[in-house]
Amino acid sequence: MAAGLASRTYGAVLPKWMYEHFGDALWAGMIYFGVRMVFIHLSRARAVWISVIFSWVVEFSQMIQVPWLNDLRSTLLGALILGRGFLVNDLIRYLIGILCVYFIDRFILTRFIRL
Repeated sequence: MAAGLASRTYGAVLPKWMYEHFGDALWAGMIYFGVRMVFIHLSRARAVWISVIFSWVVEFSQMIQVPWLNDLRSTLLGALILGRGFLVNDLIRYLIGILCVYFIDRFILTRFIRL
């Protein structure tokens, strides 16, 4: 979470591509690890699918514009969790972030932690 927030806060000192894409990819990667932590016995493949579906549902929910939901999105926490506006690019960023974290989980973490 800290890295994602830092990518937004210190965006002026980061390369433009990192500022534009890194936060969303990290958010989706965090969702993947959250799924893996909550559902310990779930396969990695299912964790990927659940994470992608969850992330995409949150993104598509941004098309719903009702006053109470917009009020929630106008808060810092609401914006961090629910986002503010639908972007197709975010769907791609989420998918890439989840896949990157999956590969870290599958090929790097398993060497150090027996899961």
